[in-house]
Amino acid sequence: VQLVESGGGLVQPGGSLRLSCVASGTIFEFYNMAWYRQAPGKQRELVAGITNGGMTNYVDSVKGRFTISRDNAKNTVYLEMNNLKPEDTAVYYCHIWRQGLSFWGQGTQVTVSS
Repeated sequence: VQLVESGGGLVQPGGSLRLSCVASGTIFEFYNMAWYRQAPGKQRELVAGITNGGMTNYVDSVKGRFTISRDNAKNTVYLEMNNLKPEDTAVYYCHIWRQGLSFWGQGTQVTVSS
């Protein structure tokens, strides 16, 4: 299984980005999915998750600003990020899992700075 993230970059505070994670080598629709992030000197934290049934959850700091979604036909999970803040700066990782199986992407850098 391979996960490839894209969509990161440099954005000014208040700006938006959309991250994508494309999976290959597995049946995508059976997996739960999530986006994690890790800032320098900090532990990796869960940002948003979506189950194989479509239920979502978010860390409090991104509620109302970020939206996670999935397109099973395209084997892709998205993270729409709006009103970005400097504290959102981190490497963002895609994670998919199901019983006994867990896979991570390589990460994509998001930098929020003026």
